[in-house]
Amino acid sequence: MRSWRRVARAVAGGSGCAFAVFLGVQSVPAQAFDLSSLDVFGLFTKKDEPPAVSATALPYRLDFDLGDAENAKALTRTLQDASLLYRLRQDAPPDGETLARRMAADLDPLVDALWSQGYFNADIAIAVDGVSLKVGQEPGAALVRAAEAHRNRDAVPITVRVQPGPVFKLRDVAVRETGGEAGAIADPEKVTRLKTGDPATSSALRAARAALVDNLRAQSRPLAKVVALNPVVDHATRIMDVTYVVDPGPLAGFGDVTIGKTDEIPPAVVRSFIYLEPGDPYSPKALSDTRRSIATIPAVGSVRIREDDKLDGYGNLPIFVDVTERPKRLIGFSARYSTIDGPAVKTYWEHRNLFGGAERLRLEGDIFLAPRIDGTKISKIDDFQRSDLGGRFSFSFLKPALWGSRYDWLLDGVATRQRVGTNRYGGYTARYANVTTAIQRRFSDTFSVQAGIEYERGQTSDVLGQVDYTLIGIPLSLKYDSTDSLLDPTRGFRVTGSVTPYPTFLGSTVGIFQAKGAFSAYYALDEDARYVLAGRIGLGSISGASLDEIPATRRFYAGGGGSVRGYAYRTLSPLGPDNQLVGGRSLFEASVEARIKITDTIGIVPFFDAGTAFESSIPDFKQKLQMAAGLGFRYYTGIGPIRVDIAAPLNPRKGDKPVALYVSIGQAF
Repeated sequence: MRSWRRVARAVAGGSGCAFAVFLGVQSVPAQAFDLSSLDVFGLFTKKDEPPAVSATALPYRLDFDLGDAENAKALTRTLQDASLLYRLRQDAPPDGETLARRMAADLDPLVDALWSQGYFNADIAIAVDGVSLKVGQEPGAALVRAAEAHRNRDAVPITVRVQPGPVFKLRDVAVRETGGEAGAIADPEKVTRLKTGDPATSSALRAARAALVDNLRAQSRPLAKVVALNPVVDHATRIMDVTYVVDPGPLAGFGDVTIGKTDEIPPAVVRSFIYLEPGDPYSPKALSDTRRSIATIPAVGSVRIREDDKLDGYGNLPIFVDVTERPKRLIGFSARYSTIDGPAVKTYWEHRNLFGGAERLRLEGDIFLAPRIDGTKISKIDDFQRSDLGGRFSFSFLKPALWGSRYDWLLDGVATRQRVGTNRYGGYTARYANVTTAIQRRFSDTFSVQAGIEYERGQTSDVLGQVDYTLIGIPLSLKYDSTDSLLDPTRGFRVTGSVTPYPTFLGSTVGIFQAKGAFSAYYALDEDARYVLAGRIGLGSISGASLDEIPATRRFYAGGGGSVRGYAYRTLSPLGPDNQLVGGRSLFEASVEARIKITDTIGIVPFFDAGTAFESSIPDFKQKLQMAAGLGFRYYTGIGPIRVDIAAPLNPRKGDKPVALYVSIGQAF
């Protein structure tokens, strides 16, 4: 009869062996694809082939025989992960006695692996040429002779024969609290997600143990722990009862935050991005938000947040923060090609700690083939003109945490010559230079406001004529983001809004007032966020001047992968002479998605988009909205989902393609 301690170790992962079992439960066994049979040119290794026979060693070939057991492939991989014989199969022992001892040492880990998967009535034996070794037996002379009989002839054939039997089920799952105050776990079944009749596997029991601790920590109990996990197995009825002994620990707040290692980043800069205050209720989410907030500093490479193992004299938990610095300099080059936009090359250089205060300076230069908008095409080299080449140079400078405060200074500039549009719908040409400086105030990791001064001088030309202009404005903006992820949000909402007056008394040649805003919300229908509803609305308005007085670069256009999918980029707007796009003075965009995870890595996203730009300063919706629907596919990776969207216009215009394909990293919004 196996001891209670061994059952606890097997189901709770108290040994390294059981942990390895947990990782391998769903893996495909190595012998599922025999690559060695395809190794005609030596391209594949032969790790499953035993070493060559030798007079001084006993190589062996190991097989696992589970008969017709259900889930045999996954269970075989679990046994391989736990097996010393399997891990050392390329290290042939010198003699039969050593091999026999290795076989005997393998039995207990294999039993533990089976028990961790709920097979508590499993029968297991390791045999060589009919001579078997079972749990509790010492390897005898017959087993040694059977192994030695293969010396210098062939690999010793070792077979692990397993009859797993049925998986045991859970019956009673209890949570008992010690210390602290009773009733901290109000609904144990909801927290542990363990129900009567569930398989008694180690993965489920470990997940329940982690869930209990996470639930208590979310209640501001940072010292919560599971003191013991007590399983009781009834082999006759094939059931298991489990009792978790939990110490909730006291309620606590955050204590002092100590800044430790920061490399060459000033500690005051790091501290300005920490919004925890002593006495605030302890929260794992607050720590996660703090880590994410600090990571937004361009100079920071990694963030480590440690918690003290005891409370301070005020009943709060001290926190320690360490950061490592990223490489200071970055230089890069990229090239791309699009069937719509043609070829383009870009180079960039960045310094992430320019003056020793975590300042970032980034320089970028682009050269690209500007799309023609006059109906002509480049069909041979002689057709190329100087005006077909576009370029862009930009710089951005960020000084975070001015004098250790929560104010940041931003300075951005750009100079460009470009053509925007398509041959079919026309477009505009533009040359301009822009410089903007602003101060940003961070109130929290979710909310910030910004104010600055903008200067732009340029020239645009389109079907409405040429506009030579100077704009001097005062941009004001705000941003609120409570979502749980930048690239794959499942909960929370985002709000961005900006207003910029360009009054003539400051020197603008055309007095306009521009406003833009966007709102997106995300709602998970289940706790694991496998089903998420997402919606977005975008609005824009320009007032104070007629359409032909406003520079084409400032007018609104809709369409494309980040707007209304299914329509070409920036092709949704009012039409002017010769049915050429002229842009609008207002904008409306809306999108709705249902993000559905089929597996942990594969998802589908049915979606609906609508929108256009309007001639009036406020969307009046007398102009027809263009609508599209489609289906997206997602492949979830550690850095974010890879997005593939296929969209079709629902009310296409003449010339619109029936479908459009979009590929990118991250969700559409």
